[in-house]
Amino acid sequence: MAGYRLTLPTIQNWNCHSCAGCCRQHAIEVTAEERERIAGQNWTAADGVDPSRPLWVASGPPWARTWRLAHQQDGGCVFLNEDGLCRIHAKFGEAAKPLACRIYPYAFHPAGKEVRVSLRYSCPSVVENRGDAVDEQPGELKRTARLVVPDDVSHIPPPPVAGRQRVDWPDFLRLVDALEDTLAGPEGTIIHRLLQACFWLKLAGGAKYDDIRGDRIDELAELLQQEAEYQFPADSPLADIAAPSRTGRIQFRLLVARHARKDTAAEASPGWRQKWSLLRAALKFSAGRGTMPVLQPGLEPVQFEQLEPAFGGLPPGAEDLFTRYFRIKVQGLHFCGAAFYNMPLVEGFYSLATMLPIVLYLARWLAAGEQRNQLTLPDVRRALAMADHHFGYLPDFGQRGMRRAVRLFAASDDLTRLIAWYSR
Repeated sequence: MAGYRLTLPTIQNWNCHSCAGCCRQHAIEVTAEERERIAGQNWTAADGVDPSRPLWVASGPPWARTWRLAHQQDGGCVFLNEDGLCRIHAKFGEAAKPLACRIYPYAFHPAGKEVRVSLRYSCPSVVENRGDAVDEQPGELKRTARLVVPDDVSHIPPPPVAGRQRVDWPDFLRLVDALEDTLAGPEGTIIHRLLQACFWLKLAGGAKYDDIRGDRIDELAELLQQEAEYQFPADSPLADIAAPSRTGRIQFRLLVARHARKDTAAEASPGWRQKWSLLRAALKFSAGRGTMPVLQPGLEPVQFEQLEPAFGGLPPGAEDLFTRYFRIKVQGLHFCGAAFYNMPLVEGFYSLATMLPIVLYLARWLAAGEQRNQLTLPDVRRALAMADHHFGYLPDFGQRGMRRAVRLFAASDDLTRLIAWYSR
């Protein structure tokens, strides 16, 4: 790891503020070595750990058995104390905690001779940009990166651009940087810049890269960006974009439902009653009529029809939040390759772009539950944390059916329509 550059995000702040959300909503897998180490710490009732409850539980079939930390009856990790702090950390120091706990909310993604760093927006402090600048914390991040980045990192190939079209890491990162430049552009809203990015990247996915290398990659990206700015000028009204198709809305609602589920450790092994409840919820979302099923606390049983009229656009502060979110995910390669179900660049970005209408739909749901028809920044923040909890980490989204749905959004222009429709 010492021979590779760690590329840190420059527009993100973060420090832990001990909200304990990650200790309640994540299932923390532990290795055999970690189980042995924790067992050797000799936890007793005097430490606040109930000796009648296991420290970890098994999941998966016998031939692929994994173990995760157990949770208390209130949903918190077995080592979470009354003050929202980790007992392992308090008694033995941070290095004694499981690796998954030490890494969160960071994610490390190899990119040739560098390792790019991203963050998970399921953490409220990441969403709110609270704490010290991430790029001013290189020492701590380098120490963490050494724990997770393989020694042969430079041998990990870049993902395809699209289909089987491949370029080497330097040229792949030229496309990534051009994509980030579009999202950071000075003109138009993040909605317009996202539409531009989807447009030109779709064209880039159809190019043949056999003879396109180096400066020609930059020239291609610049030409495509100019065409995208012509198709979606910064001052163009979103109302001119057609409404999503019926099929597109059905598939979109099913994606929303999956992001809206609160998959904590308590639901890691659902019984038949819960499975039947989830099936009924999927059928309701497919129909899109009547009362919406309650998938987690805060999402009230409002009517599907309440979420379709305009909600007055993005609330103050949401523009900066979404710009930061998409730039961090792109800068950190947190949307393609090994970091994201081994998806190619173009397909992975379609999935990332779909997050905007998903988050705005969830934010509308939160607002409607409080009898409001306009969004606030807290609505958007809470919806983003809710949706990003699953982004890149729930196996379902890497499956063929989910991926096909997002590709169809892009091919049929429903992705453009969904972005514009739920931004109203």
